[in-house]
Amino acid sequence: MRVDQAIQQAVTKINSESARLDSEVLLAFILERNKTWLKTWPDYQLSTVEQDGFAQLVERRANGEPVAYLTGQRDFWTLDLATNNSTLIPRPETELLVEQALQFLEDQPVAKVLDLGTGTGAIALAIASERPHDRVIGADFNASAVELAVNNSQRNKLSNAEFVCSDWFTEIPQMKFDLIVSNPPYVAAGDPHLQQGDLVFEPDSALIAGDNGFADIEHIIDLARQFLTNGGALMFEHGYQQANRVTELFVKNGYSQIETIKDLSGLDRVTQGIWRD
Repeated sequence: MRVDQAIQQAVTKINSESARLDSEVLLAFILERNKTWLKTWPDYQLSTVEQDGFAQLVERRANGEPVAYLTGQRDFWTLDLATNNSTLIPRPETELLVEQALQFLEDQPVAKVLDLGTGTGAIALAIASERPHDRVIGADFNASAVELAVNNSQRNKLSNAEFVCSDWFTEIPQMKFDLIVSNPPYVAAGDPHLQQGDLVFEPDSALIAGDNGFADIEHIIDLARQFLTNGGALMFEHGYQQANRVTELFVKNGYSQIETIKDLSGLDRVTQGIWRD
């Protein structure tokens, strides 16, 4: 079977809006090539081993398993991140949080940054990659996620990021941070989206929060005041219908200059506030 035939056959089996892209990524992974190579050599004949390996991945993808779990890899920012089912798959919309973080820090030559619920380390490592003189700490309560983040730091040759196993602030060093960022669990239990797409395969502990999705956000907003410098910022990614409540929580806890930023789809995605002693 040729490359182009294999891709076309896979597209008919994968029930996804991105069926062609998924097929190309999976075949490139099996062949240890990139997508450009696939387009350049559409008449390459797959070996029996390559066909079988590709067929197995296509079947798993057809059953809904995320591509990032099948390949164990996801690009984020300028990084090549390893992924597994211990934590969430980094998503393109989360890059908005990185952009806002870098914008806030642009006038500070050196800063201390904390990423809570770091998962793969995506946010922490993206910031560290752009600001090599900063000290960046990523924290996650899941030891497997912390191990993955450490591996991703080494994979991307970043030496200014460190990772700790911590239930939010419990194991964070007693120090002040110029910026705290987080993409915490913010989905309400019973939300129908949990039964759709990649979310079916991702860990509930990284998705679901009490109080209709706001429990972890409120907890972080409260405790972050003890860990922020005067004029330091706290930034969250959150659900597109949650900005008003997140703003109310910032106001309730005494933050100022509260702002919500929309993503490329025009949806409320990141809310941030400034803490002043």
